Amino acid sequence: MKLKLKTYLSIGLVVLITLFLARPFIEKGINHLPSGDYSIDFVDDSGYRIRMEKPADTIISLYSAHTENLFALGLDREIIGVGTSDVYPYKALSKEVYDYKSDPEKVIAARPDVVLIRPFIERHSPDFVKSLRRTGITVVSLYPDNYDEFDDYIMKLAYLTGKESTAKRALEDFYAALEAYKSDADLIENKVGVYFESSDREYKTVTNVSMPAHAIEFAGGKNIAADAVPIEEGSSIAIYGTEKIIEKAGEIEVYVTQRGVMGAGGNTHSISIRPGFDVIKAVKNDRVLEINQKIISSPTFRFIKGIHELRRAFYPEIYDKLVWPETITRASLSDILISYKHEPIFVPTASYYRDENKEHYYGAFEDVTLDHDYFDVIETAMQKGYFHNEIIDEVEYFYPEKTVSREEFAMILYLINDFKNEDFKINDLEACENPRIIQTIVYNGLMDLENGNFNPSDAVSLDDVKKGLIHD
Repeated sequence: MKLKLKTYLSIGLVVLITLFLARPFIEKGINHLPSGDYSIDFVDDSGYRIRMEKPADTIISLYSAHTENLFALGLDREIIGVGTSDVYPYKALSKEVYDYKSDPEKVIAARPDVVLIRPFIERHSPDFVKSLRRTGITVVSLYPDNYDEFDDYIMKLAYLTGKESTAKRALEDFYAALEAYKSDADLIENKVGVYFESSDREYKTVTNVSMPAHAIEFAGGKNIAADAVPIEEGSSIAIYGTEKIIEKAGEIEVYVTQRGVMGAGGNTHSISIRPGFDVIKAVKNDRVLEINQKIISSPTFRFIKGIHELRRAFYPEIYDKLVWPETITRASLSDILISYKHEPIFVPTASYYRDENKEHYYGAFEDVTLDHDYFDVIETAMQKGYFHNEIIDEVEYFYPEKTVSREEFAMILYLINDFKNEDFKINDLEACENPRIIQTIVYNGLMDLENGNFNPSDAVSLDDVKKGLIHD
């Protein structure tokens, strides 16, 4: 009798342990509990069924696109942790950092409602993911393989977090912007031929289902590699090879190469010196564009920015046309300068934030938030050194509506040009903080004196800016 009781207890213990390890009842293709018990019930992109009684209140996101999209849905409070490369938006830098390549105990100790990953992590760090699932943490693997899956991906993030209404509005705005781009593109008769390099390994390009291929179309370009065959069915990547690229050399008017951490293409210089590439029309005409993969291939709302950057590169005479405001402010002058110099907008990387000696970090301004009309050009102008910030009580300001002084503008002109230097008499030169630079600017005819005075603290006028920039 005692032996039988001991045996039954042992069997019962095994069953209990098995049930515990099976929490939270997520198993590939198998449904253990009635779906009616859950408000959230779907299959993720690694084939696991996700079931939750209510939206997640604490989230650890281990993929930068997830993090970016969660912030876009207004989930600042709910995000308690991010991955090692998550640097956008700036608020992500204030979150605790977790690494799927390290010990899972740090994540387990945080006890999040949900850990968001992508299938790549599932494949490359399976033990890490299994450890989380064994402790009952809900792990959700998401990644849209192509452009047409973007909606579904965003809505799954929304279901997990209770942000369905916010997501629907964001998607409506997103597609309204795309439709506007498409309408513009349809008006362009002679579309530029474009080749997109997704990786310099085996000279890979993208297929027609990819986000970059759609971006080229929305920007008014013609994808020269539209005949690319995917490396596997449904893939957005294709091997194109040097022979086919050179065969179409005369059709490639703009050569776009994506830069970033994952499988990046070559840079401008390496592409220009490749054997045989000197016959490519884009290389001969210096029309090789480097674009950050975060705004062209990553499944985020910043895809809109990537399209705009392509438009600027394809048709600078239309989309980099100088717009002259009546009053020159720091914001409007930033816009003028980036268009005038055809500067691509700045996109930060994880390594960028490791430099502790920077005067300004991208996204840190209190008065220039992500939704500011001039956000990208202001941040790019700051990275080029055209302007300086002001810090008050550890809070950083740009003052976008502040007028620009004549001396400030002279400093910018000095930065963006090469000049001859020669002494030149200016009556109020001692009132200038940078007398040598002021002399150089005036001597080279980029700014005028008034009755022999430079008047460095006066607001720069529209006529001053036009003369300084269009001096040919």
